[in-house]
Amino acid sequence: MESKRKLILAIETSCDETSVAIVQDGHLLLSNIIASQIKSHMRFGGVVPEIASRHHVEQITQCIEEAMTEAEVTYSDLAAIAVTNGPGLVGALLIGVNAAKALAFAHDLPLIAVNHMAGHIYANRLVQPLVFPLLALVVSGGHTELVYMQEDGDFKIIGETRDDAAGEAYDKVGRVLGLPYPGGKRIDEMAHEGEDTYHFPRAMLKDDTYDFSFSGLKSSFINLVHNADQKGEQLNPENLAASFQASVIDVLVSKTLRAAKELEIKQVVMAGGVAANKGLRSALTKAVKEELTDVALLVPPLALCGDNAAMIGAAAYIKFKRKEFSGYDLNAQPGLSFDYYDEN
Repeated sequence: MESKRKLILAIETSCDETSVAIVQDGHLLLSNIIASQIKSHMRFGGVVPEIASRHHVEQITQCIEEAMTEAEVTYSDLAAIAVTNGPGLVGALLIGVNAAKALAFAHDLPLIAVNHMAGHIYANRLVQPLVFPLLALVVSGGHTELVYMQEDGDFKIIGETRDDAAGEAYDKVGRVLGLPYPGGKRIDEMAHEGEDTYHFPRAMLKDDTYDFSFSGLKSSFINLVHNADQKGEQLNPENLAASFQASVIDVLVSKTLRAAKELEIKQVVMAGGVAANKGLRSALTKAVKEELTDVALLVPPLALCGDNAAMIGAAAYIKFKRKEFSGYDLNAQPGLSFDYYDEN
């Protein structure tokens, strides 16, 4: 007799977290094991792909066993195996993809490939149902995108960064301030202790597209700090952090609001590692409440903002219902992307 509950074992190894989760019916989280590698990469000031891959090899089997044990399930209880196949670091992705293919083959289960960025969006489905059409603000170390969704599983990019991603800019600015990697969380903390006294540029704020640009902001920040160092001037680190963050948040929130109004969105969702930023969460919550009174805002809990397999299991459930399965020739796609929005 077929089980009424649909359990998906999901694997995420796109960057520097090895994660395995068991998700029921696309929204109930039974387990979500995350093995972080931050300490291993910290001394290098960023993720070293080869080290990331080696850690995934060492941790993947243990994470799978822990996820199964914590969820109290066996392979006979599972309905499918899901895995991130891109975007991400090719070596890291391959560890997860090959582990997923092995499990699917050994236990005769369907294999589901999931876009990592779709996973970030569907982390919100673990909180409450998605309402369409919706707009997702996806902000992470490698991506800054506005994604329009007319229905489940339909992703269209309407705006993206033309250079640095927001999270990437945070990490680079963090290095200039002498902060340990990753610097984003500490900059957020410092920003709440300072004020926007340096008034950095808000790139493309008045531009008629939904695109972003953060390289000019990063350069302006670095130049200010270097010039002050050469002159022997003292700058206030908290005010620097507050000024940098204010610029990033102004642009992200303004573009999101304008897109939501013009496309008549019913729900706005935050997604990605930078969605954990308290300043951004607070500013977007306030702006949506004041300017989009008929629009709901979904913000994932902090534990689901970073890379995790729970979000992959949530996104995979849509493909499971549609029987969109992959073959054993599934490969890693480090440059995997959504389609672009076409008004026509």
